[in-house]
Amino acid sequence: MLQSVVRSASRKIAPLAMGATALGSALISAPSMAAAGVAFHPTFSDIQFVKAGETPPAQADCNAIGRRCFNPQAEQNSYSLTPLLALDHQGQGQTIIIVDAFGSETMRHDLKVFNDAFGLQHMCGEEGFTTCPSGTPTFSEFQQGNTSTNPPPSTSRGAGQENRSGWAIEVALDVEWAHSMAPKANSLLVTTPTAETLGVQGFPDFFKAEATVIAQHRGSVISQSFASTEEAFNGGTAALQNLRFAFQAAQANNVTVFAGSGDFGSAGVLKTPVHAGGTLLPNPAVWWPASDPLVTGVGGTYECTNASTGVGVDSVSPPVNCQNNPGVREVGWIDAGGGFSHVFAKPSFQNTLPAGSTAIGSMRGVPDIALQASSRTGVLIYITNPGYSTNVNDTGWYVIGGTSSSSPQWAGLIAVANEMNGGKQLGYINPALYALASNPSTYASDFYDVTTGNNAAFDPPVAGYKATTGWDPVTGLGTPNAAKLLPDLIAYVNSH
Repeated sequence: MLQSVVRSASRKIAPLAMGATALGSALISAPSMAAAGVAFHPTFSDIQFVKAGETPPAQADCNAIGRRCFNPQAEQNSYSLTPLLALDHQGQGQTIIIVDAFGSETMRHDLKVFNDAFGLQHMCGEEGFTTCPSGTPTFSEFQQGNTSTNPPPSTSRGAGQENRSGWAIEVALDVEWAHSMAPKANSLLVTTPTAETLGVQGFPDFFKAEATVIAQHRGSVISQSFASTEEAFNGGTAALQNLRFAFQAAQANNVTVFAGSGDFGSAGVLKTPVHAGGTLLPNPAVWWPASDPLVTGVGGTYECTNASTGVGVDSVSPPVNCQNNPGVREVGWIDAGGGFSHVFAKPSFQNTLPAGSTAIGSMRGVPDIALQASSRTGVLIYITNPGYSTNVNDTGWYVIGGTSSSSPQWAGLIAVANEMNGGKQLGYINPALYALASNPSTYASDFYDVTTGNNAAFDPPVAGYKATTGWDPVTGLGTPNAAKLLPDLIAYVNSH
């Protein structure tokens, strides 16, 4: 996801889409960020260009820049999705709704190249695929207003907070990786004409669009790659509560909703002063909509499996986060958003947690589950949309990270589960996830419990949390063993 505030200087951090803005790399020594030279323009701190052309980079290319890069097949293997895909459970008949600002002018072309490169199912609606056999999954768009990525007139806003081309990267990540996990599911890209900037604007358009496609029954699962600190809304908590109508509609229509938990670790950011990038809060905070009890919040990890195959643990290849944790398959990502809501009380589904969990007090704990997020162990995307600003100025293959990588992949998993369930939508899955995790047997088989790492990205001054046994405010309940989890999730939902 894309960010709009600077981070600590020594680390390049993954983008979270809370607007068409991204992180810079200036030093912060105090909560006020106005003096840090923050500028509103995309400076993607956790996306790295790897290779031009249509042929994907080799793992050696990624290792040479201190990273490992996952392709779809390796990612499917890593999360044990491959056995289900081999039985032709690939999301047929389901539609994943992907919500972003502005879109991408080249998404149809880029999706074709991505699918060619990895031998994935092509989609009707890709470049060159306009007449397709019956049963071919579709890629389509629902555009609300002017969603062109061409930049608006050169104003302080157009040059920064609403850098339209910056969103094309987010769109490529979301579309390509939801498809990677559910290759025969349809994808509906919902685009809006206004960027979200720390809760100032944009959210009403996002949720109006979501409510529209839900009412039209156009999809069974939603992935959201945008967020804002709970405290950052004009009008405070009331303004946030007034935006929940789309989630209430989703629950009523058995639509599963995911959101990345954020890429600021345990920290939060206020929207003011907008022109200077906002203000870092001095105390831990969480990001909405992942903090909403009606949403499944997705945290993030470093994925330390073999990036070429997805099988086994590789503690030798870069990055150091894997090398320093020998034998560990996943480590809690330093920038994974997580903590405890200041708006929502603890929901009943969090009353019972796996043994050894970090305690959840009176307020909602975030996130619920996790998946790969760091670009140090990132996924590959292909993008040729022109007009990037700052350091993202090449076209071709990138390795990218963020909890906006985790969210669309989870959406793909649930699309597969819905298809396995005969097309019956699982809908609101949070109670089922925690019920399965509270049973020691199903927890051990269905989840990879991430017990290493922390999200203390801003410590000091903002204290972070540690990944622990059971639930924790970095990786939630953990990451999925899809071959075990999805059947158990289906069985639980159908029996309750």
